[in-house]
Amino acid sequence: MDVLISPYRSEILETVLEKLYYCLVIVDDRGHVIYLNDHYCRFLEVERENAIGKHVTDVIENTRMHIVCKTGKDEIADLQYIRGNHMIANRVAVKANGKVVGAVGIVLFRDTKEWMNLNSHIKELLLQLDDYRKKLDERYGTTYSLHDIIGNSPQVIELRSKIKRIASSDASVLIRGESGTGKELVAHSIHHLSERSAKPFVSINCASIPEHLLESELFGYKEGAFSGAKKGGKPGKFQLADGGTLFLDEIGDMPLSAQVKILRALQEGEIEAIGAVNPQKVDVRIIAATNQPLEKLIDEQRFREDLFYRINVIQLKTPSLKEIPEDIRLLAKYILQKVTNRTGKRVLDFDKEVLNYFMYYPWPGNIRELENVIESAVHLTNSEIIQMVDLPDHIQPNILVEEHNGTLKEIIGETEKLAILHALKKANGDKQLAAKKLAIGKSNLYQKIKKYGL
Repeated sequence: MDVLISPYRSEILETVLEKLYYCLVIVDDRGHVIYLNDHYCRFLEVERENAIGKHVTDVIENTRMHIVCKTGKDEIADLQYIRGNHMIANRVAVKANGKVVGAVGIVLFRDTKEWMNLNSHIKELLLQLDDYRKKLDERYGTTYSLHDIIGNSPQVIELRSKIKRIASSDASVLIRGESGTGKELVAHSIHHLSERSAKPFVSINCASIPEHLLESELFGYKEGAFSGAKKGGKPGKFQLADGGTLFLDEIGDMPLSAQVKILRALQEGEIEAIGAVNPQKVDVRIIAATNQPLEKLIDEQRFREDLFYRINVIQLKTPSLKEIPEDIRLLAKYILQKVTNRTGKRVLDFDKEVLNYFMYYPWPGNIRELENVIESAVHLTNSEIIQMVDLPDHIQPNILVEEHNGTLKEIIGETEKLAILHALKKANGDKQLAAKKLAIGKSNLYQKIKKYGL
């Protein structure tokens, strides 16, 4: 059968691509923009010739076009926040011979007035939802959710997937990872998605409570239990978390005496307050976190093996920034937006040199250090773009690194060593203060000092 080709084919294609009231972008398999129609250019306030060839993440905020290229999975009617507006986006993978060769993205709206009305309605609903969520979070102690776990690396995608799979169970969870990698954020996310989300989320840092107070903090005490005991007694973290989730941060620093009682609480579902005559039934889900090698602590008889197996039913790992360098740019821009929203200061982006340096710097304090660096830079900068000169002193590049001819691993090690030396010097040898400046745990700093022989 003969196929008739319209003599107006080019006019039809031009109308489809340019004259209809929607925004359209096409990217190649690597996520680079190969086409952007006029409507999208005007909306984004970019010149088409400047956008073509750039990675889509440098042109469109919060885009997922490159992810569709990677996964090959279409995303239909997805809510996307662009330039202060909530847009409805369709993203479709383009395949040839079974292989993804690009993706087409369309942002749908017919005219500005109609979209503004719809956008206002969406904003109102989202504000109401956000208000309800904040009230619930204030009541039950959670601050973060799964949406705060930012990253497109395989490790972060797998972490989010595991959280969704295990959240509904009551099994104990052990979160492992370096200091500053967001272990508490993961714990909050698990609670948010669990059946216990309407009940309290209670957190305790086992390393920050003096050993002689830890037992009373965990299990509470009765009136007259000891000299100076509060009238009427005081409930412990287990009682406060009843029905909800108890997050034991830095559990590797918990003394053995408290470990015995926690083991009983997990085995029997009951705890005994100091000065109490009878035990009390409690229903809590335990989520623990540590940056220490618990297996080594068990060998050294500093951590109970039976408790380890009780809390290690499900294990999650939070990756360090060194493991997910491809997420650094995305994290930096997310943190910048969060900091500027909080401070009200107009800082829009990073200089390209800064983002490149972020990829190179070893980040001993991980995401926490990245947040501190960006917040410091926001306060220090006098422009809308963060420059290298705006970064804090302790992460500024140095001549030694620039002239180093070794491997990447050696260069990173030298940079980390210099950052620690600089922080110790600034803190006049005070290791606790130096750890705070570097945004890492004190035990982590001691390990690095030993590693580099400082």
